[in-house]
Amino acid sequence: MKKILTGIGAILVLLVLTSVFIVDETEQVVVLQFGKPVRIITEPGLHMKVPFPVQEKSVFDNRLLEYDSPPEEILSKDKKSLIVDNYVRWKIVDPLQFLKTVQAIPTALSRMDDIVYSELRRELGTHDMVEIITENREELMKKVTVASNRATKDYGIKVVDVRIRRVDLPSQNEESIYARMDAERKRQANKFRSEGEEEAQKIRATTDRDKTIILADAYKQAERIRGEGDAKAVEVYADAYSADPKFYEFVRTLDAYKKIIDDKTMLVLPSDSRLFKLLLGK
Repeated sequence: MKKILTGIGAILVLLVLTSVFIVDETEQVVVLQFGKPVRIITEPGLHMKVPFPVQEKSVFDNRLLEYDSPPEEILSKDKKSLIVDNYVRWKIVDPLQFLKTVQAIPTALSRMDDIVYSELRRELGTHDMVEIITENREELMKKVTVASNRATKDYGIKVVDVRIRRVDLPSQNEESIYARMDAERKRQANKFRSEGEEEAQKIRATTDRDKTIILADAYKQAERIRGEGDAKAVEVYADAYSADPKFYEFVRTLDAYKKIIDDKTMLVLPSDSRLFKLLLGK
């Protein structure tokens, strides 16, 4: 009797253990009865089901997941081959639909990879390489995200974000691309140099013209002042001569001697010379 009770107790414990289960905050559960879904549980906590094999549970992740797809080659609008490395952030929003269509994450990743690559190839194929690499990448990724999410909705998946991690050129194209980029940069640099030289020539020409005008004005002003000074000097000399002709003649003679005679000058003068008499003080 004791063995029977022990056996019954063990069976009851087993039934309880297979009936009660915990749903974590990071999980969502689909309860199946004989393989058919009967209940979806998205709230965390303690839950119950009919013991196995009547009911069983399929557990799916409830968090935001990330898938890093392998680099793929994509052709841009201007016929440039690009190696695009992208990643996808996604989430299971309908676990029942997910279970019916793809059942497991590896299958979901395979489907999603095909969809995202197709949308990337379609969208990037309508834009030039420069737009993809630098200008409009953010806007392009928004369009790819919306289109990918629309396509994965039937699998119970929501594509939250598609991003390009990096864009590379195929190794066989790198040298030619870099050569063209180098040539373009040199052409642009030469253009800037030419424009700078042209501007420098304009500045030099303007400066030379202004210099010529300034010198001409200065010369004109100097000649005018010099003429006024000479006229004033002539007037002073005339007044001095009119006042005392002999004294004026004497002063002018001294000025002349001062200009022609210095400490090294040797003069040979006759005895009746006025200068000789003047030097002797007679």
